[in-house]
Amino acid sequence: MKKLYILFFILFIVVSSCTKLDEVMYDKIPGSEYPENADQVANLSVDAYKRLQNLADDNGWWFLAQEISSDGFCAPTRGSDWFDGGKWTDIHTHTWSNDSEGVNRMWGTFWEGITSSNQIIDMLRGLEQNDAIRAKIGEVEVMRSFYYYLLMDNYGDAPYLTTANLPSDFLPTKVSRKTIYDSLVSTVERNLPHLKAIDNKLLATRYMGYALLAKLYVNAEVYTGAPQWEKAEMYCDSIIAGPYSLEADVSAPFVTNNDKSSEIIFSIPYDEDNFTGFRIHMRTLHYQSNLTYDMPVGPWNGYAVVPTFFEKYEDADIRKEKWFIYGPQLTSGGQPIIESITNEPLNINPILPALVMQEGEYTPAQIRTTGARAGKYEIKLGAKENLSNNFPLFRLSDFYLLKAELEVRMGRNGDAWINPIRQRAGVAGYTNATLTQVYDERGRELWLEGHRRQDQIRYGTWGQSWWEKPVSDASRSTFPIPKWAIDANPNLAN
Repeated sequence: MKKLYILFFILFIVVSSCTKLDEVMYDKIPGSEYPENADQVANLSVDAYKRLQNLADDNGWWFLAQEISSDGFCAPTRGSDWFDGGKWTDIHTHTWSNDSEGVNRMWGTFWEGITSSNQIIDMLRGLEQNDAIRAKIGEVEVMRSFYYYLLMDNYGDAPYLTTANLPSDFLPTKVSRKTIYDSLVSTVERNLPHLKAIDNKLLATRYMGYALLAKLYVNAEVYTGAPQWEKAEMYCDSIIAGPYSLEADVSAPFVTNNDKSSEIIFSIPYDEDNFTGFRIHMRTLHYQSNLTYDMPVGPWNGYAVVPTFFEKYEDADIRKEKWFIYGPQLTSGGQPIIESITNEPLNINPILPALVMQEGEYTPAQIRTTGARAGKYEIKLGAKENLSNNFPLFRLSDFYLLKAELEVRMGRNGDAWINPIRQRAGVAGYTNATLTQVYDERGRELWLEGHRRQDQIRYGTWGQSWWEKPVSDASRSTFPIPKWAIDANPNLAN
């Protein structure tokens, strides 16, 4: 499915770029001439999905901002490597500014998705009498809502635009986060009947709509001040009743060929050649780990697990063995890798000693070979600079654990929903699980899937100190609108 999607997208772009000099140009599709077939209708939403591509790496920064700002992941400064003007430590310690790279790029990425969606919707307005077009408008409105959900979650108050047909000198003003939330809930619920009730992990299906609504409602207290636990649970139930099931293997949703995983609801279809942008293995693996995976490129020896988070996993937890890379490192042929600076067998100590490690204060071994690395997403033999694993934006395990959380919040027992996750991981289930236990299990199960920042804010732990991150104030629960955006539009400063 992934390969077909990518090929379809490329063909669409090629065909779309071929024009005749004598053709008539329209600002809208003539209803009498288009669409002629179902394929043409399907083509219309491609650009809305294309804007997901940058979410997982530093072109778009969403994934990095969610995880590196949390208590589970970091990008330590390793001697002269990985300082990069302090951008990584600033994100982890919550000392970013309105001119930080992540703050800048994430804002622009969300608006690219919103604007592309609005352009598609504008093009289709007036053709709603065609059922296929009406369904396509609904699908793209839900995609626009997804981008707005990310924008609102990360930046709070922001402009809310539902058209791209605006005067060239138009300068939008911000509306409240609650106003955006209310509109998103209304838009997605209104469009549910128009979404296909199918298991297509690359499209805004009805189940993707349920997932988006569950996320909006479970965070309603953060967004509006009023909880909506019952509504959040209703949409969790709709997902759980859908065509999804837990995988028997904890790693199955993250293998290279995960496009048919029974757990994944909505994902980004990364491909090492044709839809690039997922390079977590390059950022986390030791310089010489290319010898383990027969990689034609050398990794960058960076990202690592926060040691206090690593210790949240029991030794018997299968996820600890399968999702983290530590201990003696071997070549693909089973021989010890000799570290190029220490001249000792490469042995990764999972306990990272500090967020900033400078020569003279720390040994070369500490700087280069500490901190468990991220192995949750399979790194196949021969992996290139970009992975071909689909990135799960919504996954069934998340909604099992949300269901458990909601049951506990409403004074009921959530064991039936948390224990399947724990038992699959090889650890004992809970009896009368507490909210803290659900929170910790969400951290362990959903590590590196882009949920931790949001969970910490909802559970009230975001401002607390952890490891080398100090206490931060409430203003850090959202990122500031970038300076460049305010310079271009002073209305955004108010």
